[in-house]
Amino acid sequence: MTAHVTIKRAYDEAHPSDGYRVFVDRLWPRGVSKQNFKFDAWCKDLAPTVALRVWFGHKIEHWDEFKQSYQTELRSAEQQARMREVLGAAGGQLVTLVYAAKDPLHNHALILAEEMNKAASTKRKVSLK
Repeated sequence: MTAHVTIKRAYDEAHPSDGYRVFVDRLWPRGVSKQNFKFDAWCKDLAPTVALRVWFGHKIEHWDEFKQSYQTELRSAEQQARMREVLGAAGGQLVTLVYAAKDPLHNHALILAEEMNKAASTKRKVSLK
């Protein structure tokens, strides 16, 4: 059984079926009011480092290198612990990573969801033994 971590743009309406909503950007999304933005946790530290985010600049030609660099960041012990914390806080609910980038195919939340699903799957396998 695999974990259920999905993604959704910050500009899309929140829905109860989103489960545990985690905002995963370092910066507040433009034009989104604090009163109307629904999320359960804001995990700035799971976002790419500032240097990596600035270098990427949402340029598709940087995507492959960005993905590889961000995966390296996420595979550190500290980031693995953060991901496990989020999964634990969700209490088994669906986790929806909320991000603000315009491009639904080239954004850090896709990479983070993939890594969190791997982390949850590994944790589950270890805990079954």
